[in-house]
Amino acid sequence: MTDMRAFRDAVTSWAGGGPGEPAGELAVRLGLRTAVLLEGPSDLAAVETLAERHGRDLAAEGVCVLPMGGAMNAGRYAALLGPPGLGLGLAGLCDEGELGFYDRALERVGAPRHGLFVCAADLEDELIRALGVDRVEEVLLAAGDLPAWRTFVRQPAQRTRLPQQQLRRFLGTKKGRKIRYGRLLAEAVDAARVPAPLRDLLAHL
Repeated sequence: MTDMRAFRDAVTSWAGGGPGEPAGELAVRLGLRTAVLLEGPSDLAAVETLAERHGRDLAAEGVCVLPMGGAMNAGRYAALLGPPGLGLGLAGLCDEGELGFYDRALERVGAPRHGLFVCAADLEDELIRALGVDRVEEVLLAAGDLPAWRTFVRQPAQRTRLPQQQLRRFLGTKKGRKIRYGRLLAEAVDAARVPAPLRDLLAHL
């Protein structure tokens, strides 16, 4: 896991204009075959958690799950990691509204699109719908966030929103909360109700 974090850091540095050799050397050392392009760290938390629940060790399988800091970086990361760069296979998970960034990135590097899986709104929305509002509130209670949630829904701006919409907004109101709940919601979802984009991504890898 330490080496995989080092690889992610090396790729991030490379994408920011640093040298590519460290990433290339680590890719060989780790035996990487596939890079999964994710928009952010909350997606990483959910994917890694569900993989672990299914008994998968993605790093040992040669798969790097990589948050890019936003879908607009897909073109850069695909060029570095895909056929023009390290030659890894590419997969991805993205929000429906960001699909264009991924489509253009994969087309530009000549990578197939069949490894790309799309969330209807975003991954948090998929998990909230899979769990249901009552079950998510149980997760909030266990995590100590139910009082903050109750205060949040009393705000005037939230009163016209559906509970699912309120929950999705609540998860994004505090730094680090989306990452934390990416893991907690992925831990809580029943195996039979794992959102299709996540389920299909893991099956593809």
